[in-house]
Amino acid sequence: MKKPGGVVILILLISLGIGATYLAQLSTAGRIEAQQQAIANRSLLEVLPAEQYDNQPLAQPVMTDPLALAHSTLLGGYLATRSGQPSAVLLRSQVLGYEGSIQLLIAIDPQGRLLGVKTLRQAETPGLGAAIAGWPNTWLQTFNGKSRQDPDDNGWALKKDRGQFDQLAGATVTSRAVLQAIHDALRYFDEHKAQLTAVASE
Repeated sequence: MKKPGGVVILILLISLGIGATYLAQLSTAGRIEAQQQAIANRSLLEVLPAEQYDNQPLAQPVMTDPLALAHSTLLGGYLATRSGQPSAVLLRSQVLGYEGSIQLLIAIDPQGRLLGVKTLRQAETPGLGAAIAGWPNTWLQTFNGKSRQDPDDNGWALKKDRGQFDQLAGATVTSRAVLQAIHDALRYFDEHKAQLTAVASE
């Protein structure tokens, strides 16, 4: 028969081990969460050249409530600044593709020109529409430098729809949806530029 004292010591050791593990987890949880957030932020902000901003854009929202546009929905917006001046607006957009919703991050400079577009989430057909997911993305880069006026509103369409842009091979619906979401974002920026680029005073 085992001694009761030995059982008590064993229980105490187990309790101490569990307690130490719990305390260690508590002390590192904050650091781990901060690191995960930093990685997520870097991934999101890949759409912006690093020299374009010196603030934390994702900590400076310029819109928080979803807003339905003509073909898409804006889920949020953020302001990037450099030396206290607006350098880019990031609009998070959602549009219906061929297989489901597509989420995009669209970066626009203060003059209304596209700095970049990144796919955040999609469920399009592998080998076809899913080609919008890669980063950097050759097809999405064709929009860089464009604005609502370049081309004009009629030009913001696929060539097969009498517009100026090529589509992803075999992915007309996906291409059209993304193009319309980008055009929506540019139009919204043009119409709300003052609000979106307002820098909060310290």
